Amino acid sequence: MTEIKGKLAIVTGAASGIGRATAIELAKRGARLAISDLDRGGLAETAKRIEALGGEVTTYLLDVADRDAVYAFAQEIETSHGGADIVINNAGVAQIARVEDLTYDDFEWVMKIDFWGMVYGSKAFLPQLQAKGEGHIVNVSSLFGLIAVPSQAAYNSAKFAIRGFTEALRHEMKGTGIQVSCVHPGGIKTNIVRNARFLQSTQATVREEAVSGFDRLARTTPERAGEVIVRGIEKNNPRILIGADAKAIDWLQRLMPASYGKLLFRREPAVLNGQAGSEAGNKQA
Repeated sequence: MTEIKGKLAIVTGAASGIGRATAIELAKRGARLAISDLDRGGLAETAKRIEALGGEVTTYLLDVADRDAVYAFAQEIETSHGGADIVINNAGVAQIARVEDLTYDDFEWVMKIDFWGMVYGSKAFLPQLQAKGEGHIVNVSSLFGLIAVPSQAAYNSAKFAIRGFTEALRHEMKGTGIQVSCVHPGGIKTNIVRNARFLQSTQATVREEAVSGFDRLARTTPERAGEVIVRGIEKNNPRILIGADAKAIDWLQRLMPASYGKLLFRREPAVLNGQAGSEAGNKQA
């Protein structure tokens, strides 16, 4: 079991969504929080909610794609708080585009935040956990780290890579007292699609279709996701699946590893037809 009460937990992408909900749930269990994001207002709101619970929280503006900034953040945590105990690399963004239309700049934008941000966070804080001889690293992948989806090549690449990195790290940490978990959320009611980058398009309805379609499918609240993540941390679960959809897809890809697409993607939705486009920040769905 990972002890949470009194421990210092780091949560990136904590200004909204899963990051905010997980930080609040950790505060309810007695953790001290150091939270980061690029959204100053959202970060302040998360801190306000934690403080309303009587929790201890410090906020940091942080671009997880900036390696030097992440290492400086880790150093500040060690200097000011004595080092981290739980590290949750949650910050992430999305990009919706077919491979033929995906630009290298947009591909790199996703990978720098989603994948490299997770790598920087893991490596920057790992020495602090090793010095203590215990701790927990939690990296947030996705349902799209279990299966690949049309128009999500960049996001799929990042989330599959997070899964591979996290599982390798878990094997390396065996017997050290340091736990490592990979989180695979299904459809969570957050703003990741609203904040996603789309290919530039004159058809404004494309973005609207993506958002409305996601809202219909996303059945799990961020609060529920936060509860599942924190419970998984407490139980040292190596894989944390969130939502019935994630659990069903996990079984489907195990049963049909090469042919799940025939069942899931019989007809490509209009929103995935490559007409779609742009923007997001360091916040995770």
